[in-house]
Amino acid sequence: MKQLFLFASALVLSVGLFAQAKKADDVIKFKEIAYDFGKIKQGTPVTHDFDFTNISNSPVIIESAVPSCGCTTPVKPEGAIAKGKDDKIKAGFNAANAGPFNKTITIKVAGVDMPLQLRITGEVLTAEAYAQYVAAKGKSAGR
Repeated sequence: MKQLFLFASALVLSVGLFAQAKKADDVIKFKEIAYDFGKIKQGTPVTHDFDFTNISNSPVIIESAVPSCGCTTPVKPEGAIAKGKDDKIKAGFNAANAGPFNKTITIKVAGVDMPLQLRITGEVLTAEAYAQYVAAKGKSAGR
């Protein structure tokens, strides 16, 4: 009986602590958290800006922007973002390897327990496949 009580108490306490954990999206609001580049040519790097607003009552600092692999290069703002102000995380992708991709960038805000993830997706085509894709797309647009 004691063990059941201890287990129930621990469960209630952990749920209460988890519910109080501050999340990154409690202080910054992104216009979008996912972006699809579509079909891109191999060897042609691409970038996308993930715009966000500081929705908290005080300045926030983006502590880190960590990519899921070396092919993705995020650039975060340096310094504090004032209350109500906008900024961006720039996500770069090198498009070195042909094939579909699905990459994440984990955003950690200073003083916030739970980070958030941005996602970029798309498909890298070889130069030949990309040329065929563009030609087919041009033909369908002319109809």
